[in-house]
Amino acid sequence: MANDKVRNIKIELLSDNWYTLNKVSFEYLNNNGEWEKQERESYDHGNGAAILLYNTKKKTVILTKQFRMPSYLNGNDDGMSIEVCAGLLDGDSPEECAIKEAEEESGYRVKNIKKVCSSYMSPGAVTGIVHMFIAKYSDCMKVSEGGGLEEETENIEVLELSFTDALKMVETGEIMDGKTIILLQYAQIHNLV
Repeated sequence: MANDKVRNIKIELLSDNWYTLNKVSFEYLNNNGEWEKQERESYDHGNGAAILLYNTKKKTVILTKQFRMPSYLNGNDDGMSIEVCAGLLDGDSPEECAIKEAEEESGYRVKNIKKVCSSYMSPGAVTGIVHMFIAKYSDCMKVSEGGGLEEETENIEVLELSFTDALKMVETGEIMDGKTIILLQYAQIHNLV
């Protein structure tokens, strides 16, 4: 680590249940030139990849809908979230993960994917980086019904939506997932659909 304004980092494991939650104590050199002690909690669930599938002829996108407990706990009445296909790298490269998640979740086998960006989605509390991709899809690429893996208890509903409807869902708050909004706006800015 190369930041001269940070020293004396101490990490205490708080939980290693589903993922890892650490309490991090450190000293930070503030703008007044004084060292101040700070504490933060840092949640590590690993890095991931996300992919937006789009069809230029039909002017559609493939999204998923699934239950997300954290959103339910924070005011999402039914806990359902509409998102792009995504998952944790689990040892795969970001590209391999995006292709695998697209097939598992949507049922489409894509090959030619393009990287859009990488982003910390909540850098104040979560260590993970999400690598974001796009790919064209067509009906002939459909190899299964999708829906995720049973052993991962995903229970995913596959949605094929008009691109216009998906953008409206961002405006109305029906789509509130950050990675999905970024990829839909990228598609809009670059006139992909």
